[in-house]
Amino acid sequence: MVYNWLRIEHYCPLCDDRCEDAHSLCDACEADLPWFGGQCSICALPLPAAGMTCGQCLKRPPAFDHVVAPWRFDFPIDSLITRFKHQSRWPFGRLLAEQLAQHLLHLFDEGLPRPSALLPVPLARKRLRQRGFNQAAMLADWLSPALKITVRNDLLLRIQDTPPQQQLDAAARHRNLRRAFALPDEQPLRDQHFAIIDDVLTTGATAEALARLLKRAGAARVDIYCLARTPKPGD
Repeated sequence: MVYNWLRIEHYCPLCDDRCEDAHSLCDACEADLPWFGGQCSICALPLPAAGMTCGQCLKRPPAFDHVVAPWRFDFPIDSLITRFKHQSRWPFGRLLAEQLAQHLLHLFDEGLPRPSALLPVPLARKRLRQRGFNQAAMLADWLSPALKITVRNDLLLRIQDTPPQQQLDAAARHRNLRRAFALPDEQPLRDQHFAIIDDVLTTGATAEALARLLKRAGAARVDIYCLARTPKPGD
C-alpha cells in the first residue's frame, strides 16, 4: 500500500469535522445554516411561503428587480460575516462567496436571468482606509470566476462619505444615501442587466439608491446578490 503524501485533509470551520475541500462546510453544518424558505419575490424579505410579494414591494415597488439572499442574517451566518467584515477573516468571506455562487448557479439553471456584469457596492474612502478592504469588492472577485461574469469596479462611484448605515433607522438610511453615489460620464448602460454585490441587505436603502441611479442611466434590469437578508424587527 502506497501512502499518498500529497493528500491534504480539510476540516469544517464551524465544527472541525472533515469536509471535501478548504472552502466548504461539512454536510451537517451546511444543512443547519439559516437557509430561507419563503421570501418576497422582489426584496427577499422572509415570508410564510415562496412566490409571494411583500406588502411594501406591492405598495411601492423598488428600483431593483430581484434580490438573491440565501440566508437569514442569523447565527452562524451573522458571526461569519462579522468576522470577515470587521476582523479581516477573509477565509470566511470566501467560504460564503463560494456557497452563494453555487446557489446562484442553481438559480441560473432554473431560469434566473444572468447579468452582464457584477457591480460591488463602493465603500466610502474613510471607511476603506480604516478597514483596509472593500468586502463587497472581495465578494464580487470571488463570485466572478465561478459565475463566469465580469466584475466592473469602475462603474459605481462613492462621491460622499456618509455615517455608517448601522447607526441609522430605515428613514435615516435613505436620507443618508441621497447623492452619495454617482456614475462616470458617458457610460454605455442602456438595456444592460447588472447585479449589485453586497454582504447584507437590511432596509434596502443602498440597493435602492444604486438601482435607481443605474435605471435612470438606462439599465434594463438591476438585481441584488448578497449573502444574507435581515428580517424586519420582531419577525
